[in-house]
Amino acid sequence: MKKLEVFGATKLKGEIRISGSKNASLPILAATLLSDKKINLSNLPRVKDIETMLLLLKSLGSVVKNDKKVTIIKNYKQSKTYASYSLVKTMRAGILVLGPLIAKFGKAKVSLPGGCAIGTRPVDIHLKALSKLGVKYKIIQGYVHAKAPKGLIGANIRFSKISVGATENLIIAACFAKGDTILSNCAIEPEIKDLTNFLNQMGCNVKWISKRTVKIKGVNKVKDLNYTVMPDRIEAGTYLIAAALTEGKLKITGIDPKIISTEISIIKKVGANIIQKKNEIKIQGNKKIKSINIKTSPYPGFPTDLQAQMMVLLCKAGKKSYIREEIFENRFMHVAELNRMGAKISISGNRATIEGNIKFEAAELMATDLRASVSLILAALASKGKSTINRIYHLDRGYEDIEKKLKKVGAKIKRISQ
Repeated sequence: MKKLEVFGATKLKGEIRISGSKNASLPILAATLLSDKKINLSNLPRVKDIETMLLLLKSLGSVVKNDKKVTIIKNYKQSKTYASYSLVKTMRAGILVLGPLIAKFGKAKVSLPGGCAIGTRPVDIHLKALSKLGVKYKIIQGYVHAKAPKGLIGANIRFSKISVGATENLIIAACFAKGDTILSNCAIEPEIKDLTNFLNQMGCNVKWISKRTVKIKGVNKVKDLNYTVMPDRIEAGTYLIAAALTEGKLKITGIDPKIISTEISIIKKVGANIIQKKNEIKIQGNKKIKSINIKTSPYPGFPTDLQAQMMVLLCKAGKKSYIREEIFENRFMHVAELNRMGAKISISGNRATIEGNIKFEAAELMATDLRASVSLILAALASKGKSTINRIYHLDRGYEDIEKKLKKVGAKIKRISQ
């Protein structure tokens, strides 16, 4: 079992370049299943979830070639429609192959997904929406058995709840449906806009007709393309919080500040000095951190994927702060470990009360999910002494070269393999 040792009380200084977005890459990779052409993808992050998705594509018959900069995907002979539990169990995004497989072949057998244990995240929204395109399905022994023998038929669909995954799955599927599909109450995260850009460049016809409404005209063929995935806004937000927490001074490059304007605004409010340029952000953390009340919400609100990291920062605020988690019902699992480090956080339903004004103490810790893992690293960086973080495989699912990047800006961190 791998673990991290982190020696804290270091001010981070220097430059960090942001990797490609995991949350944009996964649906784009799923969407390549629509194609029987050659697709060159640049800026895919080298993280475990991407490796798993590429293995899933290979299991479905895709030919995947990797080098350091470009992943080449060919689907000339891809014809399999079975996505196994062994591959989908570790990754929520595995369900995203369901839409393109049905759209292309009229059938699919896909395992119900896994990922972080941060909530139920049911796929019923995906399935109900797909049924309106003509899909018939049954869930048998943990697998979705779906078919649309006559192909998908365009429809007007309003999602009962804003869902990133369901929006992605339906947009991809509707690209090959007969006629027009209009999806309303859609998620509008930048990663979804990156997916629609990719699909349009591949020859699909996807157009946003209002803030949360998208119109897809079905097509029956696509073309070769080269595509560069957008940068990871959650990674950028994590390092901005790390600088604010450690009174550090960082230059974050390779990121458009516009896509994290909400996060930047909140980090400014707690006291950090931030200067934005076209593709970079400079941040200087201050000794005094102000308290704030936050709730997570769909984009353009504050992202649930930065809630754990922000909670660590607010532990150092001078007064009490509150965070309300509106996306996932079980995303406070990092709280117990932070309290073991000296934090004073209490939970009531979906609201966390952070007392603030504490000094973190080094400890041996256990990571429970992807963002909780990185929140423990942040807390360890802000404490004196050596902290050990166990079960870090979640971390490797979503952060590329995190130790190298942190070491480069002065952190004392090392990976131990037992």
